[in-house]
Amino acid sequence: MRYQATHITRYGYSEPVAQSLSQAHITPRSFPGQRVVETHLEVQPHAAVFEQRVDYFGNIVTTFAVFQSHDHLSTTATSVVEVEPANFRQTAIAWEDARAMLAAQTGEECLEAYEFVFDSAFAGASHELAEYARAVFTPRRPLIEAAVELSGLIHKEFRYQPKSTSIDMPLVEVLRNRTGVCQDFAHVMIGALRSLHLAARYVSGYLRSNSNYQGAEASHAWVAVFIPGSGWLNLDPTNNVIPSDSHVTLAWGRDYGDVTPVKGITLGGGGQVVEVEVHVVACT
Repeated sequence: MRYQATHITRYGYSEPVAQSLSQAHITPRSFPGQRVVETHLEVQPHAAVFEQRVDYFGNIVTTFAVFQSHDHLSTTATSVVEVEPANFRQTAIAWEDARAMLAAQTGEECLEAYEFVFDSAFAGASHELAEYARAVFTPRRPLIEAAVELSGLIHKEFRYQPKSTSIDMPLVEVLRNRTGVCQDFAHVMIGALRSLHLAARYVSGYLRSNSNYQGAEASHAWVAVFIPGSGWLNLDPTNNVIPSDSHVTLAWGRDYGDVTPVKGITLGGGGQVVEVEVHVVACT
């Protein structure tokens, strides 16, 4: 599938902003299964500084600064992306064996994945999350089978409710309330996997518009779990699907904090209102 993805973020300030400095992860990345054909990012008012770099995880990061007084700021990222259907190589490795291979850093792939076993700011391990995961991670069960069921369990037991949480709400509280949005569902699943010393990373992206998926028309998030011998298996607990050619990947990291779509600091501004629009439509 070929898509045109448009991501618009608008900030309105109650008082003039003298200067602002922002960082954005809204340029899709290319990798096997996804190819970026073209991409463009526009900032209004005009950015006096505009730089792009590749971060530690291989994501494209844009930094821009506006030095003129302004009461509105908008970013519009437009990309054409080709996405192939998911093609994951199955393996029946038990989750305990995968954990042992990660701990022993068996091979280059396990060594690279091992850093995703550890806690991060928004997705840390806990006893409660470990107990939640053990409902499906029974002894000697294949890792793929257990991970897919964990994604389904979160989808079944958690209620999707925008504005019901904040990004800094402790995962244990999200687990107890069983309410949140895609970022929460992804963090809960990552924290549960890490609580069993398995490697999991956070993936940000988009869903095809009018796809009937929860989280379409906005930035989305899902999980990738590392399967030794097969690579990274993507799972979307919000929609209980394996991401395929209806998902467009922006970036990945340890959690939301590594791949926040747009964040920044301002000098002045008072209060602010943020509006986000995402449209992903098929194109030729």
